[in-house]
Amino acid sequence: MENPPHYQGLPIALNPGVTDTKHFFAALDNFTRTFAFRTGDQVLFLADPLLDSRVIDAIGAHARARGATMRVYMEPSCRVERIPDEVKPLLSKANFVVSTWFCSIIDPFCIGLRRQGQRWVKITYFRNLDLLHTAQARFPIEIVGEITRATARRYPMGTDFDIHFTDQRGSDFRIHFTPEMRNNMLATNRWRGRMDASEDGCYVHYLAAHGPNLWDHNAVKNDLSVPTQMSGVLYPQWAVGFAEPFRERIGVHFEGEYVSRVEGESDEAQILRDMLVGGRMIEGGGCGFNPKAPRHTIYPAGSNSPGALHFGINLAKPADYIRRVMPDWEEPPVHMDLVMLDATVRAGDTLLIDKGFLCALRDPEVIEMASRYGDPVDLLEGWV
Repeated sequence: MENPPHYQGLPIALNPGVTDTKHFFAALDNFTRTFAFRTGDQVLFLADPLLDSRVIDAIGAHARARGATMRVYMEPSCRVERIPDEVKPLLSKANFVVSTWFCSIIDPFCIGLRRQGQRWVKITYFRNLDLLHTAQARFPIEIVGEITRATARRYPMGTDFDIHFTDQRGSDFRIHFTPEMRNNMLATNRWRGRMDASEDGCYVHYLAAHGPNLWDHNAVKNDLSVPTQMSGVLYPQWAVGFAEPFRERIGVHFEGEYVSRVEGESDEAQILRDMLVGGRMIEGGGCGFNPKAPRHTIYPAGSNSPGALHFGINLAKPADYIRRVMPDWEEPPVHMDLVMLDATVRAGDTLLIDKGFLCALRDPEVIEMASRYGDPVDLLEGWV
């Protein structure tokens, strides 16, 4: 019997020796500009034992090279839900913070320090130094910023509107915005496309992949006592902590910010029902903005590919399921991220995402920016 034919219709991958050095230095440029240390900065690194120690070494060496000093404080886990009292004096003395801790974004103590000018970099997506060798690490942060700004420009100005999420499974979920909410949220440094930590009071993610949420409590200046009008049903494709996308059409229903019921008969639906009912939405459409972030990698907090969404829900009580399947997850067992990769999203009458495709990728300003760095089609639509 003859051997079957060998088909070759795509180019053979280049020898890594041809590309590794230039790719690595492109990633290093993003790294050094994101961690925008100033001479005299007092840097506090909030770490955990499972973080690759080379990450601490790399950031510390960069800080010293810039004339900054860095101290490291380690908790037993990054699943810290509030700043411990003994850490507050150390945190108050720092003017730059690098953190793996869950509470970084929402703890009122941290928010207050940022309002005084403290700069923050959250490294949920940089827990291993080898990530510097990935396409998402070397994707120019300027383009990520322009994609973000182009999406912000699609939010209606001077009028009330809804962010409306739909998909082919039947999702129909709305979050109501007033002009004040819109202005509050889009005034934050991430929505202005500032991807480095050079601006006083900033909060950025590194790697530059997880962009700002289409809605979060920045819209009400992080006052969790202020309710936001939202309601409807989401039919997520997937959720963090589940090995593969759901086979069943599982509906998660909301009354206001809270999950009222979960419909479905599968084991996954029952797990979500036990976990989610009574939980509160805190991230309404956390959106990916880096075209080179893996599309179907949703751990640890949802895909960061453009137009991929995650919905972060803080649970009414800790979930034993999370404790069993993700004992070392970077988030505590009182949080869950639902994932949608094919949503259509409108802000008023303006399309933000079309069946999972982030529409800003084809805006003239984004294409012009990408053209400075290479082929814009490859950069913006060559997803992995």
